[in-house]
Amino acid sequence: MGKSASEMVVPYGDLRLQYASIKDELDTAIQRVLDSGEFERGEELDSFEAAFARACGTRYGIGVGSGYAALFLALKAGGLGPGDEVITVANTDVASASAISHTGATPVFADIDARTFNIDPALVEAKITPRTRAIMPIHLYGLPADMDPILDIAEQHNLLVVEDAALAFSARYHGRTVGTIGHLGCFSFAPHKILGAYGDGGMVVTGDPDLADRVRLWGSYGERRRFEQVGAVSLLKPLEHEVEGYHNHLDTLQAAVLHTKLRHVEGWIARRREVAAAYSALLAGTSVLTPHVPEGYEHVYRNYVIRVENRDEARLHLARHGIRTSMLYTPPVHLQSMYRERGFREGELPVTEQVAKELLCLPMFPELTEEQIEHVAHSLKEVSG
Repeated sequence: MGKSASEMVVPYGDLRLQYASIKDELDTAIQRVLDSGEFERGEELDSFEAAFARACGTRYGIGVGSGYAALFLALKAGGLGPGDEVITVANTDVASASAISHTGATPVFADIDARTFNIDPALVEAKITPRTRAIMPIHLYGLPADMDPILDIAEQHNLLVVEDAALAFSARYHGRTVGTIGHLGCFSFAPHKILGAYGDGGMVVTGDPDLADRVRLWGSYGERRRFEQVGAVSLLKPLEHEVEGYHNHLDTLQAAVLHTKLRHVEGWIARRREVAAAYSALLAGTSVLTPHVPEGYEHVYRNYVIRVENRDEARLHLARHGIRTSMLYTPPVHLQSMYRERGFREGELPVTEQVAKELLCLPMFPELTEEQIEHVAHSLKEVSG
């Protein structure tokens, strides 16, 4: 017998359920790594990098320690540094902006489209200055950004395009997989992402061999490893360091976990879309603005994000009914104290700021039951019908 509405608790996510569904496969993969005694680099990581790149439809994948590291190393590989500017959005995780700042470059924030929450390409060109070196579109919540006009602007001004696809693995834009549309694509494997590790991790993908080589170089202390085979022994030659790089790569244990999950991720995405469709149908005809997906876009729903005018009241009402929600990226980055000190002020990004006051992320994970979905929608309609 199911719980009554007054007893039901709906978590924002529950990774225990995912683990239980493929426990034997995951346990076998983890034990394989433990038995091998190989915890850095090696065949396990090489195999996952290749499989992930194939899944994205590109040539190269470079595993790194986090989504932040993916962005930072991609920007370094692209030659970004002090004095440069990168155009992006402020309704994002602070890691996206910090990755720019930590190269020595400056983030320049453009406003967003009010329906998709992604960067508004019509506002990008006005942000370009002689110091602009790159555009970093973010495929927010699992919905692709409008890439064609961004690519046109980048080509016209000779700019690097680095995609932040942390929330959007396997999302597609007019048939093209996000992360493979610009010069470099960056993914996060934080536990609750579409494809999540049991810890942290990230990936940079590209079709450009020179950029792939530079990402690896910057993430390996700037060193190139060369080996000499002597009989059955592979001897490491003296190390050569070309740049003052960083120590940042994906652990072998996480690679094994992620490679196992990769075989199941499309099924999980399909279920996310079913959950999203159920929410949207149940909330139709209310004052709640449900996700807008333009024609030719394929949303993967890392988050199911609504706009509701009485957001704070709605969130409290849902909490009283056992429903956990989130307000991701509120307040936006440019209004955080670390960036206010750089001269950013309220009113500079009116759409971003208004959306931040109204957005609410509902529970979204593949294992949500129909009963839980209906409870969330019914409770929301009680306060925002």
